[in-house]
Amino acid sequence: MARLGSFVPAGVIPACLLPFDEDFAIDAGEYRKHLRDIASVPGLAAITTNAHASEVHACSVEEQRRVLDLTLDEVGDRLPVVAGIYADGSLAAAEIAGMAARAGAAALLVFPPNSMSMGGQLRPEMALAHFQRVADAAGLPLILFQYSLVSGLGYPLETLLRLVDSVPSILAIKDWCNDGMLHERHVRTLQGLPRPVNVLTTHSTWLMSSLVLGCKGLLSGAGSVIADLQAALWRAVEARDLAAAQAHSERIYPVIQAFYAPPFLDMHNRMKEALVLLGRLKRAVVRPPLIKLPASEVARIRAALAQARITTAGAFDRAA
Repeated sequence: MARLGSFVPAGVIPACLLPFDEDFAIDAGEYRKHLRDIASVPGLAAITTNAHASEVHACSVEEQRRVLDLTLDEVGDRLPVVAGIYADGSLAAAEIAGMAARAGAAALLVFPPNSMSMGGQLRPEMALAHFQRVADAAGLPLILFQYSLVSGLGYPLETLLRLVDSVPSILAIKDWCNDGMLHERHVRTLQGLPRPVNVLTTHSTWLMSSLVLGCKGLLSGAGSVIADLQAALWRAVEARDLAAAQAHSERIYPVIQAFYAPPFLDMHNRMKEALVLLGRLKRAVVRPPLIKLPASEVARIRAALAQARITTAGAFDRAA
């Protein structure tokens, strides 16, 4: 698979889900259908796989390779594919990055190693070494996944600035800092650098508010269900059409309230259930330790979809 040229992460980038059989094996046919559904939405900039939404934490490296190959084969001639790099060790991350580059990924979404959660913020040189290894192994544009600082995995702004200065292949961050004031600082500071670094929001619970701060796009697992509404909201914000943006945000609201309710870890579990309700997936199987949602919660998801007027079986709605 040939790469699609030099990719600069911006615009609307959904993160896809990963369907499983009842025995927890990857359902390649359903995955291909899911990819086609997402890729049919006009105005997308790319698609992301091997990330939180595709339960990368529960996939072996060989499975990640297969998922990336399936993604590139199904939609790689239409959209750039961003591959997640999720590993606790830098050597493993570099290995996955090299694999993704050889397969034909257009960019990499680099997760913070969980091994840095117990004080890594006090050792910024660890983050620098991690990103340098990934960059050297891949030679691709990188999207830094910025977690909240309270998680222990977020990079302080000073560290972010050192990272983007030292590793010029970092072209964007996926901002999940979950702090409105810090988020705006990220937007103003990173996009105001001599070599600007794009801020892609993943603050789905306050998406419109985040976008109007000047983000260069969004990267979100909710796009596996509402990519059309995300794209419509993005276009309205870009056009400075407040009324249209508010209308799209109003439809997004009930779905997001259902997806991101406590416990937060069930967000992609709920998205699978939504796609089953909409006729876009056969099953909502998740890998342990995630478990099937109770019927009462599935009913709440059904009600949220109805409130958002998302009722089309098969392809995505076409938001105006």
